[in-house]
Amino acid sequence: QAQLSQALNGVSDKAKEAKEFLVQLKNLLQQIQENGLDYEACLVAQCDALVDALTRQKAKLLTKVTKEREHKLKVVWDQINHCTLKLRQSTGLMEYCLEVIKENDPSGFLQISDALIKRVQVSQEQWVKGALEPKVSAEFDLTLDSEPLLQSIHQLDFIQMKCRVPITVPPVPLLQLEKCCTRNNSVTLAWRMPPLSHNPVEGYILELDDGDGGQFREVYVGKETLCTIDGLHFNSTYNARVKAFNSSGVGPYSKTVVLQTSDVAWFSFDPSSAHRDIVLSNDNQTATCSSYDDRVVLGTAAFSKGVHYWELHVDRYDNHPDPAFGIARINVAKDMMLGKDDKAWAMYVDNNRSWFMHCNSHTNRTEGGVSKGATVGVLLDLNKHNLTFYINGQQQGPPAFENVEGVFMPALSLNRNVQVSL
Repeated sequence: QAQLSQALNGVSDKAKEAKEFLVQLKNLLQQIQENGLDYEACLVAQCDALVDALTRQKAKLLTKVTKEREHKLKVVWDQINHCTLKLRQSTGLMEYCLEVIKENDPSGFLQISDALIKRVQVSQEQWVKGALEPKVSAEFDLTLDSEPLLQSIHQLDFIQMKCRVPITVPPVPLLQLEKCCTRNNSVTLAWRMPPLSHNPVEGYILELDDGDGGQFREVYVGKETLCTIDGLHFNSTYNARVKAFNSSGVGPYSKTVVLQTSDVAWFSFDPSSAHRDIVLSNDNQTATCSSYDDRVVLGTAAFSKGVHYWELHVDRYDNHPDPAFGIARINVAKDMMLGKDDKAWAMYVDNNRSWFMHCNSHTNRTEGGVSKGATVGVLLDLNKHNLTFYINGQQQGPPAFENVEGVFMPALSLNRNVQVSL
């Protein structure tokens, strides 16, 4: 009896503890329910605050666009009114002068001729250089980079309050040589982390030398494990390496991989750098234009040394337009004829003759033009630092430009009356 009574007392104590535990669990249910509602309300409030902030920023950005548009419109309207007034005055003066020239009284003509000549000269001087050029362009110099914000939104998550495993720097990435390759003057590199690597990786840093045994430089920082670098030198040997990083620091470099760029250039027209009126087709080998104004498109190759020659074929030629062929810097103006600014060296040509142009300076007029089916050749000799043009295999004038140095891209300007193919 004593043993049974003692056992019952133990069971009774456990039953009492179980009842207290059930009460604790029920209270826990209520607390979870309340905390869940509180967290939901807090999350909704934080997201609503983000949406409100984005809406306010959207309104500010739209205001900037409106101000820019109104400014451009005002400048153009002012120029229209000014030009209209000057044109009306010039037209009236010309009509009056024509009537005076018809005057049969020589003495009357002599009395006013000097004054009229001065007025005509003053009127002509009013049309100064640049007076018949737009003061603003149709392009808006406003670029919104929303990608960082989108990435932050996609990464929006709850902060982990506890970290069971200490974080150390990542190990050495492994370059995947079977996926690394070169094409023309671009290289593609791929890498991965070693198996059984538990340290988190927040991103990678890819470095490349200058192709001539010089110092390494950063060419990519991000989370991707594949990267293509364009615009390198042709026929050059590049060394590449990569390392990983996280919140604890930057890991060690990978082994260096050696890549050789092509010694023969192949390129197409570049849609990313072309004016929006340029229309590319045939795998970006054919260029047309939707505007009557001259628009510029660049090639995908970049030359800084060596000798390079390419040909362009005139597929369509209507109403005697003036396409321009040549080379340019990456930041050349895209809304005017090639050679109008200081970033391009070109030959523009019609159906009878051609001119060389750089900085809007026209030189070396040469007889011989283009028509449908013509072939225009461009020879860029960076060893001699000059540029030469050909039409249907015949050199067009002397070497066009001397002392040409730097990094150049094949370039072309055309309007809707002409179609050109590589």
